Amino acid sequence: MKLILLGAPGAGKGTQAEILSAKLGIPTISTGNILRAAIKEGTPIGLEAKGYMDAGKLVPDSVIIGIVAQRLQQSDCQKGFILDGVPRTIGQAEALDAQGVTFDHVISIEISDEEIVERMAGRRVCQSCGAPYHVKAKPPKQEGVCDSCGGALVQREDDKAETVLNRLTVYHNETEPLKGYYQGKGILVPVANQPTIEATTKVLLEALGI
Repeated sequence: MKLILLGAPGAGKGTQAEILSAKLGIPTISTGNILRAAIKEGTPIGLEAKGYMDAGKLVPDSVIIGIVAQRLQQSDCQKGFILDGVPRTIGQAEALDAQGVTFDHVISIEISDEEIVERMAGRRVCQSCGAPYHVKAKPPKQEGVCDSCGGALVQREDDKAETVLNRLTVYHNETEPLKGYYQGKGILVPVANQPTIEATTKVLLEALGI
């Protein structure tokens, strides 16, 4: 099954992708993670991305899609994959189409801006392996320590309240139009956010017919 997870920053895409990945036995392709990995490994495309990021500029679509396309060619993606964080724009969606990348379903997690702002304040991420946590919804067994690798949990700069509102504005302007794009292809599956992670997963699986 080839899926895209859409939703505002903090909608729970990463968490749901992790659950779906385990259930379906397919990898989650998170743009942030593969960008960081490409930069760490010093690949040519990673170094190109780093140049833009160091200059405080957005990494261009061509670089993002190049990194994603490279990743999708790996053997673990043969049975399917989940894209989280890409495409972010209509341009990226068209670039994926041009690369011949097709999808079975595009899930859109629906949640209000107010809930997002409140939720983001509690998000933490492992500095070492990137595993996501939340102080209320998904706390680690030991405060500040990753369950998986023992790394330190930190609050990312872009999860701080002052930047969340800016990120939401960008999302509504640039990413939300993707819902119409994929609705036009007949593969959009809107899923209303639920009070708990488990309840959201249940609704999501039902929507996919799993």
